[in-house]
Amino acid sequence: MHRLGILLSGRGSNFLAIAAAIRDQRLPDTQIAVVLSNLPEAPGLAAARELGIPTLCIPSAGRKRAEHDADMIAALHQHHVDLVCLAGYMRIISPAFVQAFPQRILNVHPSLLPAFPGLDAQQQAFDYGAKIAGCTVHFVDEAVDHGVIILQRTVPVDDADTAATLAIRILQQEHQAYPEAIARVLSGQYTTQGRRYLRHQQPL
Repeated sequence: MHRLGILLSGRGSNFLAIAAAIRDQRLPDTQIAVVLSNLPEAPGLAAARELGIPTLCIPSAGRKRAEHDADMIAALHQHHVDLVCLAGYMRIISPAFVQAFPQRILNVHPSLLPAFPGLDAQQQAFDYGAKIAGCTVHFVDEAVDHGVIILQRTVPVDDADTAATLAIRILQQEHQAYPEAIARVLSGQYTTQGRRYLRHQQPL
């Protein structure tokens, strides 16, 4: 059984999409072992409790990043997590965190990386006049929004769009892309060559 650890700071819509994929058997032999947050008021924690999923809040306010991340790492190990999924976790994790789960931390970002990294990516794309936007699921490394790309989904930017309507459509694609990327990683049917993620061909 694959055990996921979900990290979130907000409402947790991508967490709920992952939970739905598990429920619908799109992620077989998989369970969410724990949902962690750095914010006690994060709505995603309440949503997880309603689903009967173990939750834990480790507040980050006023703490050094290294100390906070050490507690997060310990909690993930205590719950025997083998894949960490950042789902709206609004903190940059430390190199020590990355090294604790090498190539086992995923993130979804609302742009077609390497374009528009960082905060407000949807607004960035809209303001830049991009005609195609989208989302990226990638492995997490020591740099922000930088790790090897697993998959991307595109979203056309319509003339009638606002940054808000574009963000809604990108989020819809995130909800599809994230479970698919998790399934790909858990299958083990891939290799990485430099920055390239390569899926293995399935035998006939």
